[in-house]
Amino acid sequence: MAICMLDAVEVAEKEFEDSHLYRKLCKIVVGARVFEDIEETRSLLYSVGKFDLDDPKIYAQVKADYDSVRDTIRFKGFGHLTGKMGRLVQPRTKGPGHGSTTRAFYARAEFVAHILGLKACEL
Repeated sequence: MAICMLDAVEVAEKEFEDSHLYRKLCKIVVGARVFEDIEETRSLLYSVGKFDLDDPKIYAQVKADYDSVRDTIRFKGFGHLTGKMGRLVQPRTKGPGHGSTTRAFYARAEFVAHILGLKACEL
């Protein structure tokens, strides 16, 4: 699930607590709906949740994921970011097809499941 765009200059300059990612995580509400058909004739709300940054373990892991992205940008360059990074939050390409140069922060499936109360994060 996409959280926000990743701006290399902003990430390199800002600590997690001052970042766009942190501000978004503090205010996003996530709604899960039931998929019934391709025509989307109706939409049933299944669950609503928010990012749980009150849990010290979750907070520490998201911060560590951000810091890893930040260190990679600062010391290796933006081009070294990969979707394999991050335990709960990962940097991935955003845009059409292969070769996209834009990146965004995404919540991994385990984090989304935790947010929606479907599964606890195993940290």
